Amino acid sequence: LVIEIVRSLRAGEVGLDIVAALSMTAALVFGETLAAAVVALMYSGGTFLEGFAEGRARREMHDLLSRVPRSATRHRNGGLEEVALAAIEPGDRLLIRQGEVVPVDGTIASDTAFLDTSALTGEALPVRMARGQDAMSGSTNAGEAFDLHATRPAADSTYAGIVRLVEQAQRSKAPMSRLADRWSLGFLAVTLVIAGGAWALSGDPIRAVAVLVVATPCPLILAVPVALVAGLSRAAQAGVLIKGAKPLEAMARIHTLILDKTGTLTDGRPRIVAVELAGGFVEAEVLRLAAALEQASHHPVAQAIVAAAHDRGLTLAVPAEVIEVPGEGVGGLVEGRRVLVGGPGFVMARLNTGETPVSPPADPGAVQVAVAIDGYLAGHLVMADALRAGTPALIAALRRQGVTRVVLATGDRAEVARQVTEGLGLDALRAGLTPDQKVLVVLSERKDGPVMMVGDGVNDAPALAAADVGVAMGARGAAASAEAADVVLLVDRVDRLLPGLRIARGARRIALESVVVGIGLSVLGMVAAAFGLMTPVEGALAQELID
Repeated sequence: LVIEIVRSLRAGEVGLDIVAALSMTAALVFGETLAAAVVALMYSGGTFLEGFAEGRARREMHDLLSRVPRSATRHRNGGLEEVALAAIEPGDRLLIRQGEVVPVDGTIASDTAFLDTSALTGEALPVRMARGQDAMSGSTNAGEAFDLHATRPAADSTYAGIVRLVEQAQRSKAPMSRLADRWSLGFLAVTLVIAGGAWALSGDPIRAVAVLVVATPCPLILAVPVALVAGLSRAAQAGVLIKGAKPLEAMARIHTLILDKTGTLTDGRPRIVAVELAGGFVEAEVLRLAAALEQASHHPVAQAIVAAAHDRGLTLAVPAEVIEVPGEGVGGLVEGRRVLVGGPGFVMARLNTGETPVSPPADPGAVQVAVAIDGYLAGHLVMADALRAGTPALIAALRRQGVTRVVLATGDRAEVARQVTEGLGLDALRAGLTPDQKVLVVLSERKDGPVMMVGDGVNDAPALAAADVGVAMGARGAAASAEAADVVLLVDRVDRLLPGLRIARGARRIALESVVVGIGLSVLGMVAAAFGLMTPVEGALAQELID
């Protein structure tokens, strides 16, 4: 206890531990050994409970680490082989048996799969996945065995990223912040005045000892850390990794939210938002043939087209005679038909007709992918980085949780940002920003109150560090942003902010209630002790009841 007090004083802080030390010392000096023993027992019990709560939080995080698989089953030469995770490469076909943890990120290669994603997202019910859908490492196979096409090596997969973030958080965990210590100087002054007044007016030092014993702020020393650490544990279970009690407490006071666009409000990858048809072609046919051909390409746009076809339940044939011009387009045979997919210039230069069709105008930020079938233009697939599903409802829910101002800060063009965020009801939009300018936006907003910044890219890291609470998006976000952030959303879902804020505000509310009730009852007890209504032992027992 004395060592902790010395450390606090050297750091320029006055903690409530001083009152506990004074009460025990005074009780021993004036022969009230039983009272001193009761206070010591109460204080050591509080230290034990705080350590128990911290240990529970560490165990919750350790549960994440203990789920990491060590090997996987790979299809090879018509058989199966057990391989180390480090040996898995993109393109490998893996067998995931019932109850096994998905070892790497990949796509479902069987007709269906049922995955338990509760360790990643907090969702209790298994999710049904169809062929071609993305499966995150760290999910558990809750159904029959299925095959998985690996898309990332183990070191770059979602769960490996989560493990790195948890380990980094454990190494750099901030010291426990005691909310009660903010009132410690005033409480200490009141205690000394009452104790000194009781001794001076009555001439009985035992009254002063009784006042000090009653004032020992054990409910404050106990309840605040326990509430905050319990909040950390619950947040980790909900997929929100908060790097200590100080960020948790700061998160509870947030009223201004600054959001990045790409990868935060949007998916961060292209999606088909419209299909512009030509020449009497049918949408399903155009998408099916284009996606079948794009299976042979590793371009992000090609992968988005294939994913869109899988989402619509389309069956894709295997393409033949595929020729890809990097950065321009791809051509080949699908079901005996000659298909071209690529940029409008690439496709239109290869049409059978002498006439060059005009591409329809695209929205700001959209990319057009032309599709030709048998030498004729079939249409355009309009690709864009669309808003995440449920974003408008998320913004409304955040406002109900006490967020009064929502600001978009993006490096993208203003017209693109306005088009993407139309209808969200943002309070301000700042576009075309450099990383330094994002920091200036954060500092400007901080003048009016605590600010939370949410982002996922390297260019967001300085702004995350400048905010009162910096939040990094998911294990797939840039390592620099995750390191600079106070909070990391363990999955690529911005809606995890909601349980994070709710838990933080709840933990802080409980802590504040403990402070107010504890101080109030302690002051009443001190007054009673000052008038001689309590002996030191009775005061210690009264404080135990307050606890």
